[in-house]
Amino acid sequence: MRRLILALGAAFAMAAAPAAAQTYPARSITMIVPFAAGGPTDVIARIVSDHMSRTLGQSIVVENVAGAGGTTGSLRVARATADGYTIMMGNLGTHSASVGLYPNLAYDPRTDFAPVINTAGTPMLISAHKDFPANTLPELIALLKANPSKYNYGHGGIGSTSHLTCVFFHHLIKAPVQQVPFRGSGPAMNALLAKQLDYVCDQTVGIVPQLTQLKTYVVATPNRLDVAKDVPTSTEGGLPEFQAVGWNAIFAPKDTPKEIVDRLNAAGRAALADPGVRTRLLELGCIIPDDAGQSSAALGAHVRAEVDKWTPVIKAAGVTAQ
Repeated sequence: MRRLILALGAAFAMAAAPAAAQTYPARSITMIVPFAAGGPTDVIARIVSDHMSRTLGQSIVVENVAGAGGTTGSLRVARATADGYTIMMGNLGTHSASVGLYPNLAYDPRTDFAPVINTAGTPMLISAHKDFPANTLPELIALLKANPSKYNYGHGGIGSTSHLTCVFFHHLIKAPVQQVPFRGSGPAMNALLAKQLDYVCDQTVGIVPQLTQLKTYVVATPNRLDVAKDVPTSTEGGLPEFQAVGWNAIFAPKDTPKEIVDRLNAAGRAALADPGVRTRLLELGCIIPDDAGQSSAALGAHVRAEVDKWTPVIKAAGVTAQ
């Protein structure tokens, strides 16, 4: 009898999963953004999720869960019920750099999440406040190398994309500049505009709206950006190896039913195909993945490749986080 009950229970659970997927979503969805409001990942999440909610017929509520370079919010999603009602907008920091930065990372971005869709690539720039003495990238490098302890930079938390990019930059120029961590890139940008920081390394989404209020020295891409035509590339600035593009992508907990992941992916694709959404993202300097790059499988492969790419960079720079 006990075996019969267990067998019936298992059969019921297997039958219930497809049924639940067919009716998904039946209520609102929470999208965790593991950084403070106003930063690049938060901005992209709100633009994309607003359109997705209309496609899905249910609201997507963005909840900011900042802390530990985005790993606090990421862990919450990794441990959430795999029913599609808790998802997240992760990024290069939470789902690639974290592996190299945190010796005791409580999740593995390669195995503890169901990849949904890569929404936007974000080239990285370096900007200082208007009164900072350097006017070009070579001048900035010369200042930092001559007296690194005199200057500071801000970022969105240990392991965030803004932190990782500056770690890479300082490793290349061999200048251990003082860091000031914040609970997201938005607060770091506010501090920079208030001249409480010297400079930041941040994504286009955070810097492009503030270009006229900042000195921006470089974009870490091979070509100049249409939305920041006056900003030279790293090659033009004499540091061609400084290449860095962030990315922001939607993840669900592992074991989320494929039917639900597919529905979320389809809603994400619809958002990225919408002219209004595309215009907003492109105006912020985002790079929208092509059709093949928007698949769940492509995102999973991208995460694995980025872990392999950034882990040795982080180890070589000697940076760890707890």
